[in-house]
Order: sequence, then structure tokens, then C-alpha cells
Amino acid sequence: MPPLTRKALVSVSNRTGLLELAGALTRHGFEIVSTGGTAQALTDAGMNVIPVGDLTGFPEVFGGRVKTLHPKIFGGILYERGAKSHLRQAEENGIGPIDLVAVNLYPFEETVASGASFQTAIEKIDIGGPSLLRAAAKNHATVTVLCDPADYPSTIAELDANDGRTTPEYRRRLAAKVFRRTAAYDAAIARWFAAESGDGPFPEWLSLSFNLGAELRYGENPHQKGAFFVDGASGDEALARFSKLQGKDLSYNNLLDSDAALFTSRSVGDGTLTIIKHRIPSGVASAPTLAQAFEKAWASDPVAGFGGVVAWTGRIDRAGAEALTGKFLEVVVSHDVDEDAAEVLATKPNLRVLTVAREAVGRSRVEVRAIDGGLLAQEADVLAEDEAAWKVVTKRAPTAEELVSLRFAWKAIRGVVSNAIVVAKGTATLGIGGGRTSRVDACRDAVTKAGDRAKGASAASDAFFPFSDGLEVLAEAGVTAVIQPGGSVKDAAVIEAADRRGIAMLFSGRRHFRH
Repeated sequence: MPPLTRKALVSVSNRTGLLELAGALTRHGFEIVSTGGTAQALTDAGMNVIPVGDLTGFPEVFGGRVKTLHPKIFGGILYERGAKSHLRQAEENGIGPIDLVAVNLYPFEETVASGASFQTAIEKIDIGGPSLLRAAAKNHATVTVLCDPADYPSTIAELDANDGRTTPEYRRRLAAKVFRRTAAYDAAIARWFAAESGDGPFPEWLSLSFNLGAELRYGENPHQKGAFFVDGASGDEALARFSKLQGKDLSYNNLLDSDAALFTSRSVGDGTLTIIKHRIPSGVASAPTLAQAFEKAWASDPVAGFGGVVAWTGRIDRAGAEALTGKFLEVVVSHDVDEDAAEVLATKPNLRVLTVAREAVGRSRVEVRAIDGGLLAQEADVLAEDEAAWKVVTKRAPTAEELVSLRFAWKAIRGVVSNAIVVAKGTATLGIGGGRTSRVDACRDAVTKAGDRAKGASAASDAFFPFSDGLEVLAEAGVTAVIQPGGSVKDAAVIEAADRRGIAMLFSGRRHFRH
């Protein structure tokens, strides 16, 4: 039987904290077995290292693709120390125990995110690393396993407090973390491979990989705990990749509303500002400056804007910051913030200010929402509008001015919770009715908020009018042009009502429900 000297296998691509960990292991009597670059780094630091090839009697081969896949490595990790048959087989085969495994995986996610070639990404698919980690995690009864440099300090503290050993409870927590990490790693590879192979967005197994972004102040209500997770495959333009410039800790509702605001502003385009309350826009406007857009969006519903969340698809300048800080807001999201603007925003230290990279044109993505016991997945509603498919269905066609308003309202309505009606003029909303159980009530809400401004305005409906009553409400308020998908069995009656009222109406042929 080989001598029962404690051994640690250390093979890491991320060398953060490596020397501190190796120093502690050496201090507590571990022999360190290592591979390639890790072994060289430790040797350069003056530490004694056993190259893995010296332990296995087999060299690293195939450009490093095979170096730890050997019975003397996996046997040393996996055999049960208290099983007589295992001990006998270990002695017969010259296999000594490996009591600690510190491995982190090839940076596959980072490699793919950098835009590397297919073959480069393939070479960053770690085989030995996940196998070593899973083996050590399976045998955590006697083996300590480390997959994250963030755990090195606590492991050193454990070793120091327990005469060079770790407690069973601590090893179990580390083992659980390993299975989460390897599952996320495999999920990232599976998603990338599916995309590269053209398998489509809905495979037979949906592999998702999310990293904990932060624990939140609370969930929807203070008695509910909350957290947000970051999709490992998302780009810098994703809201979850935000940078926080200032402000209080974020809550669950803050991020839900920020997502709704950013989606709406992006749906309309650059230079657009959206104010959100409870995931429903209260005002949307596009303008040359943030200050102008904010003034117009706020006027859409000055009451609902109080305590709202704002998203601006542009850079915040000083004048814009002064406009924003003149009202009570919870969160502001933008692409960037000027230095002068940052000084102004800092006068409202509780205001949360987030920045997110500009969205790539034509970016598509899959949305996933939880239901009890499952998930719903769909392509996001980001497909560009085909205005060539729009049809004038009334006797009167929209004027050029009305068409500008209709186009804006139709873009803005993508962000409004159904049933949804947007009344707009030019590039600003005048009234929004959203989240209603009937379309006629949504119409009433929108024109009530618009008031006298509805005269000569245009309106958009996210789905068809099931009856002419909603259109009659809009007409009575003075709306002169409407865009809607069409497709109702009552289309003829709705068109007749529009003609009778002198309203120009377009059928877009596309619905924009948002639940």
C-alpha cells in the first residue's frame, strides 16, 4: 500500500488566490499534485509540486486534452476510505488517496462571449475538469472539493481551525456548489452548441445557465425574499448586465419595472423615454433631448408618473438630469451618464441610476417565464414592423401627420400590458390604457388621461376591436386615426363605425399582446 500522505490535486485556469491556497496546503502537510501551467506557477513561486505525469506514470498527451484522466487520479479521489474491498484494490493497484481537489474550469463562457471561432470555443470545453470536480463532490464524505477561488479563504480558515482538515458540513456545501457549477457549465455549452447547429430556440431539453447577480431588498412584497440571476449567455446590452451608478438597493419590483421601461423605449427607438408604473407605461415620448422627452412623457399622466421608473435610450446630460431630479422617481435606466449629469443625479442619493449598453439592431432572444411546475418560452416580440403590410381599410386614408402619430403609437404599444390602447400625437403619448380586462375600458382610460388633447390625436390598439364600442369611445373623444391588427368577426362593423365618424383606420395584420 502506498504511504497515506495526504495529497491535493490542484489544476486551475483562474489563478486568483492560488499561492495562498497552496501555501496553506503545504503548511498543513499536503503534497501538491499539479498539471501544466499551474505546476509551473507553483514551481516559480518556490513550492514543491508533483507533476501529474510523475504520479500516473503517463505523460500529458494530445496537446493537453488528456492529462488527469487516469485511474491513479480518479481512483485516488473516488475510493471509499472505509471500505475494505476498496482499500485492498487501492493497495493492489498502487493508488494513494487524494484528499483535496481544487479545479476551476476552462473559461468556455468567456471565450464564446468574446466572439471566438467555433474551433477555439471547442478547445475551451473542459473534459477533465468537470470529471474531477464531480468525482470529488461525489466522494465529499472524505474529499474536499474547490471549484471557485472565492472559497479559498474559508477553506484555509477551515484547515487552520481543524488541524489541517475540513468538517463534513463544509465539504457538503462545497460539493453542492460543484454540481451547480458543472450543471451551469454544461448548460452554457449545450445552448451554444444548439445555436451553432441551428437546432432552433426550443430543444427537447431547455438548458439554462444563470449566475446569482445579487440578493434584492425583497420580492414583490417586503415579507418575500428576492434575488436576480444573470443569464450566462447574455450580452452587455441585457438589463441584467446593468452597472449601478448610485442609489438604494434594488427590489424585485424595481427590476421588473426597469425591464418594462427599457423594453418599451427600445421598441420605439433611440432618443425615447418611457415612464413605468407597475409594468405599464404612463408616458412615452421621443425627442431630440432627454429633457424634452421627459416633459412630454410626464404630461401623458402626471399623477401616475410620481414614484415611477424611467428608461431613456440615450445618454443623460445635465439638463436631462435636472429634469429627472425635479420629480420623485425610483429608478432611471439609460445607456450612459455625463459627468455633469452624474453630479446632478447625486443630489438625489436614493435615486437608483443604472446604465446598460446600447442594444444591437435586430437582436432576437427567447423569453422565459415561470409557471407553477414549469416554464413558458417564446421568441421576444422584437420583430421589425413591415409597414408595407399595413392596409387602409376605411374610406379615408391617414394624413401624413396622422401617420407619424400612428407609427409612434404602434411602436409604443408593444410595451403596454394588454388590453392596451395608446393615444398619441406626433412622437408622444397623450393617454395610455393598459392592463384592462376589456378593450372598451382601456379606450376610456386612454382618452380620459388624454382629455381635450385627444382631439385630432391618433390611437393604437394592441389587438383587434371585438366590437365597435371601443372605437366609438375614441371617436367621441376626438381621435381621428386608428391602427389595429384587424381579424375580428366584427371587423366590418368596426370599419363602418370608423367611416361614419370620419376616422382613418389601418390594419397592421400583427397583434402585440403583452401579458
